[in-house]
Amino acid sequence: MAVIERGFAWDLRKKCVHLQGTIQKNAMAKGNSWKTRNDHSSSYYRGPRNIARRSLKSDAQFTFEQLYISPFNRRRKYHEDGTVEYVALEKQTSPTGIHVMDDFLRYLAEGKSDMKGFADRHGLKTTEIGAMIFILTGIKGIKFRQMFQMRMVDDLLRFTALPFGEVARLSGLGSDYNMYLALRREYNMSATERRNLLQQPNDAGAFDF
Repeated sequence: MAVIERGFAWDLRKKCVHLQGTIQKNAMAKGNSWKTRNDHSSSYYRGPRNIARRSLKSDAQFTFEQLYISPFNRRRKYHEDGTVEYVALEKQTSPTGIHVMDDFLRYLAEGKSDMKGFADRHGLKTTEIGAMIFILTGIKGIKFRQMFQMRMVDDLLRFTALPFGEVARLSGLGSDYNMYLALRREYNMSATERRNLLQQPNDAGAFDF
């Protein structure tokens, strides 16, 4: 009985080897590698795609600094008699003269970040909004939004004593956890470390909403 079982097992192994060889020949005939897609040593795996970064070949019409809109509306003013008051802050809220772009800048300054929602409001696609930003600044749309948000975070951390959750909400990052991740990505700092770095004596309260 044991001899019969060994013979059966040997016959089964021969059939499996034959089947494997047949599959391999068929695959090679089709020009495919025998190795699997998960085998990174095979010729099939080519690594991550190299996607060329776009760059504007003409001079950008605006810099980021020219387009940034402060979240504050008033600034602190000291009088000679020692009294303090807050006066209106002069700021340009339509810096480009292009209706959709200026509306987008004001949208970001209000702490909003949904680019699709903004695009839908104007009957446009997010790619069209991104193209507009890129043409005017040489900066990709998503990157421009990130820069705007991080600049707002810095202003709010420096010139206010607001809790971090409120800073995140007003800047458009949404939550203090999102802000934590963004600060770690950009500066490798926590919100506390960033505030301590930026805030100088008398900075807190220098501006108001």
